[in-house]
Amino acid sequence: MGEAPADPPARPGRAMAGHPRAGGICLCRASAIPRLAAWLLLGLYCAAAPARATAGVTTVIYPHPESRQDVRERYPLQVLKLALAHSGMNFRLKASPTSMQQERSMRELAAGRQLDITWAVGSPERDRKLLSIPFAIDRGLIGWRVLLIHRGDETRFAAIASKAQLAALLAGQGLGWPDLQVLRENGLRVVGSPTYEGLFRMLARRHIDYFPRSVAEVGDELARHPDLPIALERHLLLHYPEAEHFFVNRHNRALAEALSLGLQRAMADGSLQHLFGQTYGGLARQLQLTGRRIIELDNPQAPRQARQQPPGLWFKPGELIP
Repeated sequence: MGEAPADPPARPGRAMAGHPRAGGICLCRASAIPRLAAWLLLGLYCAAAPARATAGVTTVIYPHPESRQDVRERYPLQVLKLALAHSGMNFRLKASPTSMQQERSMRELAAGRQLDITWAVGSPERDRKLLSIPFAIDRGLIGWRVLLIHRGDETRFAAIASKAQLAALLAGQGLGWPDLQVLRENGLRVVGSPTYEGLFRMLARRHIDYFPRSVAEVGDELARHPDLPIALERHLLLHYPEAEHFFVNRHNRALAEALSLGLQRAMADGSLQHLFGQTYGGLARQLQLTGRRIIELDNPQAPRQARQQPPGLWFKPGELIP
């Protein structure tokens, strides 16, 4: 995926040129940040990652996707670019040299190796090991799940009306994914796969009955596997409180503060909502979300701070209908 330069700030007033530089970071004249606080933030970042700050640009390394076909990273990466562009600092994004499964990226980040940032669903364990930016970058979209099933099983699933009925079937999820534990804690039968792509093969071979997928992911995933005998189930919609967050190393508070500031600014000027609508605008119509039977699940793993989001941030199925 190579290097991905951060998008320029959305507003002309945030241009970087001509601003004071120190430690490889360029500060913009944002009236919302007192000058003293900005210099303190700058010092903290230089202490956290001095080797990556060169020629006025700080390189931020994110995990290379574990599969070349994996489209799950596109939107979070765009949000990351947007947040950094709004943070008032000059950054360059770069993919890690090797692909990483999610759990490995978490371990590498916690150890301060290879990565500066990753994104994932929040959990108490992850919050203990890493520094989470408490902002739902996907607006909780990942907690709305449709089912991938084996082609020909549509009638079988159309008869399901409750969690108890669904519990008679076997689901698949990735090992280490918080969703695996969420399903189990709700009494659903589920097995784990060590690889993401392996789950599609498990479904095709009927090793599992269904594979719950985020409404944001399932369309591209079906398009990438046209030769497999899998299909989209058309009647059910699982929901539990869950959201994706950015994570950084616990010692990199400066990057965490820059991201938090950038996300708040992007939401305040509407650019975050615009990116969300641009990416997922036709989702509700394409997946017929409003006509589905919703099965609500509990998520005791959801961090308390994940529920404390700005008003109007959480996604609702009917809002994206054109």
